[in-house]
Amino acid sequence: MKKILVIDDEAWLREMVQMALGRRGYEVIEAENGSVGIEKARKELPDLILCDVNMEKVDGYLTLSSLRNEPATATIPFILMTGLADQAGMRHGMELGADDYLPKPFTIEALYGAVDARLKKVQTVRAEAERKLVHLRDNISMMLPHELRTPLNGILAYGELLQHDAATLPPAELAEIGQDIHQCGRRLERLIESFLIYSQLELWAADPHKVNVLRGSQTLNSAHLVEIHARKQAEEAGRPADLQLTLNNLPVPMAEEYLTKIVDELVQNAFKFSKPGSAVRVTLAETAVAVVLSVDDAGRGFSAENIARVGAYMQFDRKLHEQQGLGLGLTIARRLTELHGGSLTIQSEQGNGTSVTVKLPKPPAASL
Repeated sequence: MKKILVIDDEAWLREMVQMALGRRGYEVIEAENGSVGIEKARKELPDLILCDVNMEKVDGYLTLSSLRNEPATATIPFILMTGLADQAGMRHGMELGADDYLPKPFTIEALYGAVDARLKKVQTVRAEAERKLVHLRDNISMMLPHELRTPLNGILAYGELLQHDAATLPPAELAEIGQDIHQCGRRLERLIESFLIYSQLELWAADPHKVNVLRGSQTLNSAHLVEIHARKQAEEAGRPADLQLTLNNLPVPMAEEYLTKIVDELVQNAFKFSKPGSAVRVTLAETAVAVVLSVDDAGRGFSAENIARVGAYMQFDRKLHEQQGLGLGLTIARRLTELHGGSLTIQSEQGNGTSVTVKLPKPPAASL
């Protein structure tokens, strides 16, 4: 049975709503003001909250704001009821996180419609989240064990070699083994990091409130950050001379950790899929409405079919070209971009290189 909390300072209205929703099989909890409503919401964790806007001391807006700031109640669907449904008030409520408005006076049919629609939407979101979890679990169960074993086997094999033969190995060979162990460890670290980030993003995508939090972040010193991480990838690929940078220092509407993740993944791919001696170009620029990050290489490129199949654990032509990693790089970059309201596009032609472009909407201050 779905549980609905009704917060209103008019007893007759609470009674009417309780009777009407009770006939539809809902369990209804009443609260006579915002303070009591907040406490009952914390204790009962209802499936939906109906709250009057105009109440003394703690009004509907303060009630909504308080509940949205607490993890346990932040995602409970919230419908504001008001007899003064002006445009400014409705906008303010939506900015605080209200899911819908129910203008007073309302009919029983309007009440049923608002409640049923909001609960149905919640069910749809949950079903989609469950579907994604099942898909994620299936992909992980098929691909992750193999991908993790590859670097782990290297670490174990070299460790066993050192355990039995360290005394007989020359210093140069010991140093080489140490370097190989370090590389295997770094690869394992990147695999685990990518897996955790991808899993987190898939869960966040089903939660509008978490998406709003993501979009509230900014990176101000973007050019320096992009340069550091692009050069790091060039060094790890052994190709620092191939890197070409054209970077404008722009405010980017994304937290530093996610911007650097996109740069790392795209630049690493550009070096991975292109030959030494060919240029990898990284550009940070702007248009009238967007911040644009692009990474271009002169590598082997991809077919239109492969580009269309960019997704979790998908690796391009693995039978033809040995690759390392989960194949999550482009998917993570695209998911992060989309969750921040932007787009990631890939232009590529087999044998003629690839261009990946990330466009993010300018922060409000940057568009003035």
